[in-house]
Amino acid sequence: MTQAASKKDIPVNIYRPKNPYIGKCIGNTELVGEGGIGTVRHLTFDISDGDLRYVEGQSIGIIPPGTDAAGKKHKLRLYSIASTRHGDNVDDKTVSLCVRQLEYKHPETGETVYGVCSTHLCNLEVGADVTITGPVGKEMLLPEDENANIIMMATGTGIAPFRAYLWRMFKEQHENYKFKGFAWLIFGIPKTPNILYKEELEKLQEEFPDNFRLTYAISREQKNKDGGKMYLQHRVAEHSEELWNLIQQENTHTYICGLKGMEGGIDEALTGPASKSGVEWSTYQRQLKKAHRWHVETY
Repeated sequence: MTQAASKKDIPVNIYRPKNPYIGKCIGNTELVGEGGIGTVRHLTFDISDGDLRYVEGQSIGIIPPGTDAAGKKHKLRLYSIASTRHGDNVDDKTVSLCVRQLEYKHPETGETVYGVCSTHLCNLEVGADVTITGPVGKEMLLPEDENANIIMMATGTGIAPFRAYLWRMFKEQHENYKFKGFAWLIFGIPKTPNILYKEELEKLQEEFPDNFRLTYAISREQKNKDGGKMYLQHRVAEHSEELWNLIQQENTHTYICGLKGMEGGIDEALTGPASKSGVEWSTYQRQLKKAHRWHVETY
């Protein structure tokens, strides 16, 4: 079984909360189309003045300004990086995030509460400072094998690391990494206007039809086979035989990123085809994790 990218060379915690990096916001654009639900922003920060390096699949911490109810400085929040190590401008000078403004009803008062850090980021003006820590994370690294199969399952802003993977695989075409394998993204969202990076993704599928497959699960617009809402796990169930055949190949890596709770449905969907092959899915999945071929980051 293949290993993920060599972990000893991965940058970790170059900047810590006591000595963070102060970057600048150079871009803040809305990703949710008209008629979509909520707000999700693509933010790009200039990091050219420091030593912040990262690789695809890592996260950075953001420390929002101000203090909490106890008068203490806010703690950092982690966000998956949505750009490759070379940044959106491919000049090694930026890092990008995909941030949904957290919004929920207070359980006692019923008032709408907005997330402190996500609101800070979503409202960040171009030119404003941003306090960054990290990078962190070795769970979601891409394998170095250019012929690997990469299965990606995302809900909502869980698309962030996969955008970084896809740009690295298909868009950048570096001398030292030319992806020749097969990549399949299954993306769960509530409505069509909520398909984050829709144009980018569909353009890649058009340009690389033999190497990239894109499957949507649009819960409020599509129906599953039982007539209910179409969630990501229903798409996984639909394609479970094909996915199971892929997963068994030794050069296949599976990545899951998004809301906690998505894993159960995926496991359920893959249990059937595995048992048809005389394999217990949970045991097999443990072997995949041990071999660093099953990668999960949920929140």
